[in-house]
Amino acid sequence: MEAVRASAAWVASRSSHVTVDLQEIEKVVEKIQGDVPKVEWDFEGIHYFDNGPLTVQYLFVLDALNFCFWPDKDLTYDHLASGLKLALEKDKNALDADRLQNYTGSQLRQLLSWPRPLPIEEERVRLLHEVGLELERSFGGQAANLVKSAGNSAAALIELITRHFPGFRDHSLYKGHQVFLYKRAQIFVADLWGAFKGQSYGQFDDINSITIFADYIVPAVLRELGILKYGSNLSCSIDSNSEIVPGSEEEVEIRACSIYAVEKMRDLISKKFGKQLLSIDIDLWLWSCGVQNMALSHHRTLSIYY
Repeated sequence: MEAVRASAAWVASRSSHVTVDLQEIEKVVEKIQGDVPKVEWDFEGIHYFDNGPLTVQYLFVLDALNFCFWPDKDLTYDHLASGLKLALEKDKNALDADRLQNYTGSQLRQLLSWPRPLPIEEERVRLLHEVGLELERSFGGQAANLVKSAGNSAAALIELITRHFPGFRDHSLYKGHQVFLYKRAQIFVADLWGAFKGQSYGQFDDINSITIFADYIVPAVLRELGILKYGSNLSCSIDSNSEIVPGSEEEVEIRACSIYAVEKMRDLISKKFGKQLLSIDIDLWLWSCGVQNMALSHHRTLSIYY
């Protein structure tokens, strides 16, 4: 999405805590010969899929809740995805819009079969209510109608989501400039595209407009590859597991520079090898590397956006 791409580049050009090492990008691109290993969507087998509107509802609720797992060392994205999948297999109406509006924290835990309070649980419940209410008010209770309204455009769908659902408005102020990151809105598009293999609800004519999804795993992998360089104070904070304040210069730079770095990697692959890769594919590769090496130090920010 151009707003994300442009604001990430703006931050990268003014960043003081994070540096993107273009020489290391060249080394990585040469090493992989411009060919990112293909990682299939749902390679773990943890997502619900029935090839219809219920899958769209599932993915939208999943991505509304897809943030901030790290405060509970035992909790991962897999628990959320598989928990919602199991809940739907038991009760096809579990994610109906009217039900979403009324879940409590304890009921959400029960839905996910999770034995203790979730990180930022009150915000997760609030976002469930927001999703249920606005789906019912504007889209007949169906996330599938939201997707249809976008007319096969990823950018249009992200605009619709961020207009109707405030909890997806992932932007920050950085040095007086508005920065758009839109991790969860973009990942919903990517999940639809991956689940439906670019067809039906997953058909987007502008899928190449999507950037990576700036979370806390992908930046850790980029740092391990030498592509992201952190200043000494930021490095110490991350390596000591100190929290980074949401909306701080450091946090915005980590996320924006990750997006910018992958865009530079994508451009270099196109220039040197003539291959037109999607940022989605690069993101999934980097993310899968990260989840296979959970010993990597990552930044810790309490946020509803990732």
